Amino acid sequence: MMHRLTQEQLANLLQAQLEGKHTETPISQVEIDSRNLLLPEQSLFVALKGAKFDGHDFIQEVFNKGVRSFLVQEAYTPNTSLLQEAAFLKVKNPLKSLQQIAAYQRSLFKGPLVGITGSNGKTIVKEWLGQVLFQKFSVAKSPKSYNSQVGVPLSIFGIDANHQVAVLEAGISKTKEMATLEAMLKPNLGIFTNIGTAHEEGFESKQQKLEEKAKLFENCQYLICRKEHALIFGYLEKKFPKERLIIWSDGVGTDYTLTVKKEGAQSKILLMRPDLSLFTFLVPFSDEASLENIRHVIVAALTLGLDEKTIQEGLNHLKAVDMRLTLKPGAHQCLIIDDTYNNDLAGLRLALDFMSAQRPKKRKVLIISDLLQVGSIEQVYEEVGLLLAFYQIDYLLAVGRDISCLQNKLSIPMRFFGDTKQLLEGLAEETFDNDLILVTGARKFGFEAVVNRLQQRIHGTTLEINLNALTHNYNFYKSKLDSKTKVMVMVKAFAYGGGADEIANHLQQLKADYLAVAYTDEGLALRAEGIRLPIMVLNPVQESFLHLQQHDLEPVVYSPQFFKELADFCKGQGQSMKIHLDLDTGMHRLGFEEQHIDALLKLIQENPQLEIASLYTHLAAADEPEHEAYTKLQLDTFQSMCGRIMAALNYQPLRHALNSAGIAAYPEYQMDMVRLGIGLYGVEVTGRYDLQLRSISTLKTTISQVKKLKKGDTVGYSRKGLMEEDGQIATIAIGYADGYDRRFSNGKGFVLINGKRAPVIGNVCMDMTMINVSGMEVKEGDEVVIYGPGISLKELAEKIGTIPYELLTNISSRVKRVYYLD
Repeated sequence: MMHRLTQEQLANLLQAQLEGKHTETPISQVEIDSRNLLLPEQSLFVALKGAKFDGHDFIQEVFNKGVRSFLVQEAYTPNTSLLQEAAFLKVKNPLKSLQQIAAYQRSLFKGPLVGITGSNGKTIVKEWLGQVLFQKFSVAKSPKSYNSQVGVPLSIFGIDANHQVAVLEAGISKTKEMATLEAMLKPNLGIFTNIGTAHEEGFESKQQKLEEKAKLFENCQYLICRKEHALIFGYLEKKFPKERLIIWSDGVGTDYTLTVKKEGAQSKILLMRPDLSLFTFLVPFSDEASLENIRHVIVAALTLGLDEKTIQEGLNHLKAVDMRLTLKPGAHQCLIIDDTYNNDLAGLRLALDFMSAQRPKKRKVLIISDLLQVGSIEQVYEEVGLLLAFYQIDYLLAVGRDISCLQNKLSIPMRFFGDTKQLLEGLAEETFDNDLILVTGARKFGFEAVVNRLQQRIHGTTLEINLNALTHNYNFYKSKLDSKTKVMVMVKAFAYGGGADEIANHLQQLKADYLAVAYTDEGLALRAEGIRLPIMVLNPVQESFLHLQQHDLEPVVYSPQFFKELADFCKGQGQSMKIHLDLDTGMHRLGFEEQHIDALLKLIQENPQLEIASLYTHLAAADEPEHEAYTKLQLDTFQSMCGRIMAALNYQPLRHALNSAGIAAYPEYQMDMVRLGIGLYGVEVTGRYDLQLRSISTLKTTISQVKKLKKGDTVGYSRKGLMEEDGQIATIAIGYADGYDRRFSNGKGFVLINGKRAPVIGNVCMDMTMINVSGMEVKEGDEVVIYGPGISLKELAEKIGTIPYELLTNISSRVKRVYYLD
């Protein structure tokens, strides 16, 4: 909640032109999303223009919801009725003005602000430092990964008068961005985590990226970095006065020496100060990335005045877990949203927003703990109550002492528990059925046990789908298109193995124009889950005509005979139906050929009950440059066929020919719509944009057992695996029944364990696979990556002579799908 300003005060601050009806109602909220207006009468709606949407297009909708203050681009002209009821602050650049308001809000905060940047670890350091500082201070921190040109100002608006410390992160993807973030944040204490390859395409060199990131610390009082990062340390040592740098290292000779002794899954960190005083911290992880991140946290906490014992108390509540909003299948058709690392209002609002975007269930259930170190309890829970009412929570289960004050603020069924143990006992009395359940709470409450209790018990192998990566890929392809070009997304074959229901729901949130499925059954399943987008059915059959009509599904028509059969059905029903005409220009699979056009035109004229929604063709080799001439011949043939058909119509169907490869290779032929398939899922088959796409899925399993074997021992069925030296193998919980191809047997396949590759040994079994882990430190329960970061689908497919499509679509339905926002 920002410091309250009137419309006139905001206009003076921004030097904005103020038009319309002015009021003295103070503005306490800044909103950029028309869907999330908690206190509309106190909100300023900022109309930002992005790659997907223009906020100015939603002004009427926002006005109808009660907002009366708008920050708009100076060229925008509101209609007369809006001017009579609302105030418009007109500026040259609404984003710059949003940042200017944030800079003003930041200037009002007198506590220390910690600014964090680097290539990796920003979010984890921010979250962990916030958890440690919670032991002593009321802390404001960036929600999730809000570190961009828009995310930073929204994070600043989350700082209120009750907060004593703020911890915010800053991320950039190109030059000239960090100066803008620094002008808003003005950090007192900085942390430079590391420098790596992330967002490398926006910079000429790693050195340029380092120098750009370091601009965040121009006015810092102190700046923390690790000496072992030689590139960072060398530059900062030259750039900043020595007295402003706080350097830590594994070795002696720096401000803090922090040496590590690993003990299994835990580690001891020995702190030595410059005065040679010592303290030993115990932390619950042993991987190098976590150990570096936690040492940044320890040094920052010491700099902010926490003593070692208080820091250790905070460390006791940490776990090496991801801090992602994760969607998991629950028992009895429930969906579980796992947000068990969150403990502030900003994070709660994000989680509730994520919840509201999911497909509808019987009830929205919230399981929540006390919010810790929040300042004014009455004020905070007043806002919690408003959030729960706004997001229409149906049932509340709450744990803790302070949160019980919600009893007097809500009129929904509620249960309150003193601790998590009581909650777990109380869950035995609950009957959850087809509910959407959000579990969110502070680390000390251990709500992982609650999630484990509610989860569906499925085979341990998991396919994780990163919805943020999917959004990134969708927006990347959108950026290659004209603004008027529509996007049809292929969600056939279980959305390329990713799970059609959740992915289709996410695409609906992204406002995709069309979905496409292979069979009518797939379309029916999406309609049953609340998907309202137009759906094209590629392979309909006569038996499905009634289902197509009843559920507003749009079939592909590919032959004169099929056209007649569908037309007769619709005539008999007295109903019309939208159809899509498949034109065969050289794929030689399904579709009308040029010789069929005259007969097709006659059928169209005789059967107006069939409305042609689109004309399309399949490109046979858009991903192969050697077939460019053939592809262009197909495209020219398609345009000629479309011209003949459209000349006989009194309306204009959509035309589409480009698949993912076509969008990359032939964007000049995008026409009215494109069909986005494999590219959405992170596979760029032309090779042009490999670095720009993000893999959306990671297939994971675990080690079931580790065995030591002698040279000459054999492994698996038919004794196909042979130990060429003494060593060890691990059996992992995935086999060909899960979709792990049997062709990966005998060394053709490999997996990733703790960042190292391990080859398959012996034959892949139905439910298990053996891998050679000789020379590696592994144990039962270790995570194993089948594909994902470090193992590309393209590489795996090439190993066995197939294509990424096959690997994706082969993943069995018994593999649990988990969806998350990172």
